[in-house]
Amino acid sequence: MRSMKLNIPAIVLLVLGALILFGKFGSFVGLLFAAAIFALGYYAVKTGKTFLGWILLIVGGCMLLAKLSWLIGPLLGIALIAGGIFWIVSKRNGSSRRRGFGG
Repeated sequence: MRSMKLNIPAIVLLVLGALILFGKFGSFVGLLFAAAIFALGYYAVKTGKTFLGWILLIVGGCMLLAKLSWLIGPLLGIALIAGGIFWIVSKRNGSSRRRGFGG
């Protein structure tokens, strides 16, 4: 007679696959996949496989930019606002150290 062994890794993979299939973990897995492609590219460049490594780095970087655009966009907006405020304040103080585009 066969004894029934509980195979925990197989059950975990089945549950994760079902959650991904039904869209509960989709965005996290996409981010994880993009980070894994980027990391594999970095590892390939470090081990000497430069052509494949750079291709994976570029593809993984583009994937990460796409996945993190919801965070990069607002951070860029905040940086532009802070830069504009700093520029206005430095012009009011009569600082002539740095001349910008308008002089």
